[in-house]
Amino acid sequence: MTRLKGLQELFKRYRRPGDIVFAWVFLLFSLFLLSQLGTQAPWKSGGKTFTQPAFWPTISIIIMAGFAALHLLSSALSPRILGRWAEVWAWVRSVEYAGWFMAYVFIVPQLGYLGTTIIFAVLLALRAGYRDRRTFLAMALTGIAIVVLFKSLLQVKIPGGAIYEFLPTALRSFMLTYF
Repeated sequence: MTRLKGLQELFKRYRRPGDIVFAWVFLLFSLFLLSQLGTQAPWKSGGKTFTQPAFWPTISIIIMAGFAALHLLSSALSPRILGRWAEVWAWVRSVEYAGWFMAYVFIVPQLGYLGTTIIFAVLLALRAGYRDRRTFLAMALTGIAIVVLFKSLLQVKIPGGAIYEFLPTALRSFMLTYF
């Protein structure tokens, strides 16, 4: 009897509130990947099955879709936990920072590394809830330090911004090299 109770404890499922939403999203994503296999990983004629380029991706995605279906089934059969949409909203909010990063990547070629880094450091401090001038000044100085560290000391090759074209020749050359 204790062995059975030990197995039940081993396989006990601790479900989170947003689990059913995650299960649906993961199943739909794996089915999408499964639908794309024919164009992304084609089978070549005349080769052994195990040496085909599409063999392991096909096996992997079929197994992924199967486990996603089992996850959805187990989520549907588990008792419902309140707070599902609050947890899903927390996931969506975390994607916001990927959006900030993508905006940063798209703006760097326009404003340059220095200007964009300073602006985004201050904007992210503002987004995080800071409102005093000392914090904004500290973030601007941190942005300058990051640029100096990466461009001058580490010599990371980051393209200059289009805005540098409006600078005088000597200053433009300096900004492209060091900022």
